[in-house]
This record gives sequence, structure tokens and C-alpha cells, in this order.
Amino acid sequence: MNRPAEPLAPQSHPPAPAFDDAGDDWLLSPPSGRQAPPPPPVAPPPSAPQYPYEPHTAEGVPSGVPPQAAPPVQTAGWVAVIAPDREYFMAMMNRSGPEAAGLNLPAYSPELRLPLAGHQVTVGRRRHSTGESPDIDLSRPPEDPGVSHQHAMFVQQPDGSWAVVDQDSTNGTTINGSEDPIQPYVPVPLSEGDRVHVGAWTTITLHRG
Repeated sequence: MNRPAEPLAPQSHPPAPAFDDAGDDWLLSPPSGRQAPPPPPVAPPPSAPQYPYEPHTAEGVPSGVPPQAAPPVQTAGWVAVIAPDREYFMAMMNRSGPEAAGLNLPAYSPELRLPLAGHQVTVGRRRHSTGESPDIDLSRPPEDPGVSHQHAMFVQQPDGSWAVVDQDSTNGTTINGSEDPIQPYVPVPLSEGDRVHVGAWTTITLHRG
């Protein structure tokens, strides 16, 4: 008697690999019933020894203290001494024509001392019509009629010294008793004790304060 054939046990097949929806890479499933052992710990590579950072500073200067700027160079101030000059007046009279016959040297005029401040110091006579007055105003009694309203200018130099510039005055500007006036608008450097002659009798002598 023939027995009916026993049904065959279904054969197990590995699951079909799946596709990654994002591309063509295979997504492999882990083996069933077993977990992959974790990888052994990997020691980090040795690192270079760390030292506290010390900024380089100049010898003797503590770290973190900003260097201080050197103090500015102090230059001695200059003073202009203004006074009538008899020698200059006589030389001017000898060079002038008959129109200077009515000029007389003031019998009394106190010496005036003015510090040279700022970068420019103007020399001249006050304009009564406009009230414009220079820094060194020679219209004060006794007024020097030979000085132009804008006669000359002292200009400070980069080293702290001064130069004089004639402002194209009517009677010119001379230095240290010279008979030749300086050229207009050309700075002429001055030194300690130099004498600047303007007008009929005025001499301005520069001194360091």
C-alpha cells in the first residue's frame, strides 16, 4: 500500500537583499541570531606634550603690560623781543630819499616780549577800517609808519625753530643789518639771536625762552 508522500519541509533561504532607496548601494542585513562583536577599543595616538603659552616679551617687561610710548620731545619755547633800533633806523634813513625826512625815532618805547605760539605768527599793523589785527601789531604807540598791514610772518619749522617770510611788504624785510631785503614769500630760517628788521625802526629779535 502506497503511503501518501509526506510534504517536504520548506527549505530556508536567506532573505533577499534590499536596495537603498537613495541609490544603488546594497544594504546588508546582519547574520540572524548573532551580533557582531564590538570592535576593540583603539588607543588614541600619542599627542605632543602641551606647555603653557608664554608670550614673548621684552626683557624686564612683565607679560600682559602694554608697552608705553616714549614721551614727546619737549622743545624750548621762542620769544620775540620787539623794540626800536637806532642803528637800523639810521641805516634806513641813509638809504631812503627825501620822503623819509619827516621820520623821527621815538624818544621812548618800552621793549615788548611776545612768545611765539602756534605754527604762524603774523607781523603788521592793524587795519582800522576792518579791525583786522596781526599777532604782532606794530600800530600800537609809537606806531611804526613803515610797516605794512600784512608785512611779514614767522613760520614754525618741523624741528621747532622758526623762519621769517616777507608778505610782499612795501618797504621789505631785512635780517641782521643786511641792506638787501629778503625775497617775498620765501621762508628764511632763523637762529637764536637773529634780528628781523621791519618798517622804519622796528627790530624783532628771536630768543629761546
